Parts: sequence; C-alpha cells; structure tokens
Amino acid sequence: MNKNRLLSVLSLAAFVVMADNWVVSPILPAISMDIGVNVSNAALIISAYMLPFGLFQLIFGYLGDKFGRIRVISGAMVFFTIGTGLCAIAAGLTDLAIYRALTGMFAGSIMPVSFALIGDLFPLHERQAAIGTFFGVAFLGQGLSTVIGGSIAYFINWRGVFTVYAALAVLSTLLLFEISKNVPAAKNNDSKFFAPLMDLLKNPASRIMYAVVFFEGIFIMGTFSFLGGFIENQYNFNDLLIGLIMSVFGIMAVMGGRFAGKLSGRIGRKNTIIIGFAGTMLANIIYVIWGDTLPVLFLGIGISGLGLMLAHSSILTIATEFAAKARGIAMSLVAFCFMCGGSLGTAIGSRIIETGGFINLFVTYGIGLLLLLVAILISKKGFVIENVQRQSQREAKSKVIVRS
Repeated sequence: MNKNRLLSVLSLAAFVVMADNWVVSPILPAISMDIGVNVSNAALIISAYMLPFGLFQLIFGYLGDKFGRIRVISGAMVFFTIGTGLCAIAAGLTDLAIYRALTGMFAGSIMPVSFALIGDLFPLHERQAAIGTFFGVAFLGQGLSTVIGGSIAYFINWRGVFTVYAALAVLSTLLLFEISKNVPAAKNNDSKFFAPLMDLLKNPASRIMYAVVFFEGIFIMGTFSFLGGFIENQYNFNDLLIGLIMSVFGIMAVMGGRFAGKLSGRIGRKNTIIIGFAGTMLANIIYVIWGDTLPVLFLGIGISGLGLMLAHSSILTIATEFAAKARGIAMSLVAFCFMCGGSLGTAIGSRIIETGGFINLFVTYGIGLLLLLVAILISKKGFVIENVQRQSQREAKSKVIVRS
C-alpha cells in the first residue's frame, strides 16, 4: 500500500468537505437575499451544519475503530454527496437548514477518521507533516471554495455552488472506493464507545486540550463565519470579490501546514500553539482598527489562516497520542469540540452583530483569544506529547492493577 497516495485521496475528500463546509460564509449574503431573510438569521444554516458535523464525529470515530476507518469514510461520502445535492434544490431557510444538517452529519466522518488513519500509518516523526499536508489541503478547499463559490454565485446563483460541490463529491467518493481495495480494513471488534471516551475525559492533559479546541472553535470559527458579511457591509462588494478576498485565509493555511511540523520541532508544540493563537488575535485587532483599509484587511485574513494552521495542526498531532487503541474516538472528540465551539461561536456571534455590529464581535472574540492565550501560557499540563504519553501509560497501568 502506498500511504502517500492514500494521503492524497484522503486530502481530496477533505478538500471537498471543507469546500462545502466553508462556502456558505462568502455566499451567505446571496442566500439571505434570495430566501428573504437577513444575514444574521440566515447564519442558522452555518450552525445547522456545524452542530451535527461535530456531534456525529463522535459516532463515526467509534465506527471507524470498530469496523475499519477507510470503510466508514467511503460509505459516509456517499450520503454527504446526496445531502450536498439536496441543498441545491432547497426552497427556503427551513429545508436548507435540514439539508445542511444532513450533509454535516455525514461530513463528520472525514476529518477525525482520516486523522486517526494518518496516526495509524505515519510514525510520530512524520505525523505532523502528514497532518499539516492533509489539513492544509482541506483549508485550501476552503480557500478555493470562496473563490469558486463566489464566482458561481456571481455568474449563476448560490444553488449552482452546491451543484458543483455535489459533482466534486461524486469524484472523491469514486476514488475512495477504488483505493479502499488496497487499504487493510483494520478493525477492532472489541472496540467500546463509552469506556475510552470516559478515559479521555478523565485524563487531565487531554481535558485541557479539548477545552482549548472548544474555545478555539468559538473565537476563530465564530469570527470567520461573519467575515463575508463584514466585507459586504464594509465595501459593498459582490460575491466574487468577497470570495477572492477570503481565499487568502485558505492560501495562508496551506503555507502554515507546510512548515508547522518543522517549526514545532524547533521551538516545541506549545510555543507553536501560542504563536498561532497570537496571530489569530492580531487578526481580530486588524479587523477592528484597519478593517476599512483593504490591503491591511487582506493581511489580517491571511494571518488568521496561518495562525489557525500553526495552532490546530500542533494540537491534532498531540491528540493522536491520547489513546492509540481508540484513536478514532480520541480524534473525533477533538473535532467534536472544535465544531461545537464553532457552532456556538456562530450562534453567539449572530446575536452580538444584531445588537452591536461586526466590530463588537471582533472585539469580544479578540478578548476571548487573549484569555485563551493566557490560560495556555500558565498551563503546566498538556501540550507536550511526552507528558500525554506518560499520563496515558499511567492510566493503562492503573487499569491493569485494578483488574488483577
């Protein structure tokens, strides 16, 4: 089996999922206008996707452990394709939100189960580079999605966007089924759901990481969800220009993924996480002070994408060592926390915008990122793989003693 070829196919699936996931933000103004609701109410379709996306990742992580990761990914992509196609024919906000929830439910398999599969196949010294490549391509999907999605919405309409992504999902699904023939369907029939989940939540180091990821989702994804609306409000740009501007986020995320592993090797993963979150906080400051200056706004969006990749790829690499025998559940819990945080951040953000506008949102979430940075700086547990491994080994030994 060629693990690099498998990584490429998994990356394509992630590209399609993230393209579909993030495309709503730049075309949200077009959707809201077409179905006759304001932008803050239309943001329901973002939360409708994020919540099941996060919740069902827990289930798919367990299914991947029990029945084989590549099988679960391939099967879920079939239903993801159907859900994306249904979005193109939605008549109003309610059914569009239902279809987005269906799409998010099955999209929830791709990221955590793929991360677990990467953890299985790549040794630790190669793992962050593989994760960075995978995650970078996923966010390239996000970056190009804003351009492609904005272009289609501008020249055709927002429904054409979902039609194109459904077609891309068909291609990705076919490739997954083809390569799955050469991938060992490693499965653990004795896999449990609640026992390893409880073990992860009892581990102080993993609890800290999951809390960080949850608040990362609130403040970073909560901010990004409304950047398209902010740009439209600030500059009155069309969907195409909004997509082009927001593509900087994905481009810089890809660049961050290429060197995040090397940077972590030199300065440590905790310091890399700190630098990443400091960058996203700086981006919020730029939106507040220089959001009306287009070149500086470009810079802020790029810094945000770079910062997210530096922080998140480091967190994911650490998380792969939480539970080697239940890696699917460990990674799915990371994704669950991230997407639930993003869903909550978007829901709260819509209320902040309704009462105080976009600037209040950027200020509020910027302060949140600052507090998160301070918490990481003073934390003495987590963020170091060796500490996580020692904690997991101690818990495993204690279980053996109790059973004997």
